[in-house]
Amino acid sequence: MPTPEFVLALRAKIGTDLLPMTGVTGVVRDRAGRVLLGRRSDTGQWALPSGIIELFEEPAGALFREIQEETGVTATVDALVAVAAMGEEVIYPNGDRATYLDLTFACTYVSGEARPVDGENTQVGWFELDALPPLRPSSTFRLQRALEYAGVTWFAPAPGDA
Repeated sequence: MPTPEFVLALRAKIGTDLLPMTGVTGVVRDRAGRVLLGRRSDTGQWALPSGIIELFEEPAGALFREIQEETGVTATVDALVAVAAMGEEVIYPNGDRATYLDLTFACTYVSGEARPVDGENTQVGWFELDALPPLRPSSTFRLQRALEYAGVTWFAPAPGDA
């Protein structure tokens, strides 16, 4: 999916200045335990399905939409496994700057053939955990949080918390 309209409207006002955004990521697994990944068309890196939450969109609904748009797969959004401000600034080829608060969810495959759909990925596929391609660092972090999930959502401790 192209850049959301609300982001384009903001960019018309602020130019390429740093823009904080909220995104969602899905760790989609099938019955065999394989993980759904896409090879990003912008960087060539393998990554988990993810995207920006539209204005007034529920996070789980945004992720459901993003998974379908990017991979052709329908999945249930089962549990919020991590909330993380990745803290790194992203600079896009056009100079736009952004930082993301990400909500990572564990998801379960329901139906559909994994394939590139909207142009964000050049390849999409299922991977065994012991045969993953090199992943973007953010995807590695989020996958680990999902694999370690035991009913408690991960988040970074507040400053001063032990």
